[in-house]
Amino acid sequence: MATFQISRTSGQYWYHLRADNGEIVQSGEGYTSKVSCETGIQSVKANCHPQRFDSFFNAGQYGFNQIAANGEIIGRSEKYTTAQARDHGLQVVMREAPEAHVQDIA
Repeated sequence: MATFQISRTSGQYWYHLRADNGEIVQSGEGYTSKVSCETGIQSVKANCHPQRFDSFFNAGQYGFNQIAANGEIIGRSEKYTTAQARDHGLQVVMREAPEAHVQDIA
């Protein structure tokens, strides 16, 4: 099962969604408070529908962004070397993020 990890760096809170193999598949923006970061995670969980993801290829790398209903990016994937690896990461987010546990390491 995937896990959201909340960490704190340079005064900001960040989330990383880690697959069950420990690899980061998606990350959020820097938040000024832990509560805002937790709200961001809830938005990710609520927006795990295919139409909420935008896949791309740029500068030789594949990736995807997760988009909230208001059009804002709420998560960015890691970069992948193949479209197949990117699509697998996207499937992990859609399948596991809604039920993923949150681990506070901040």
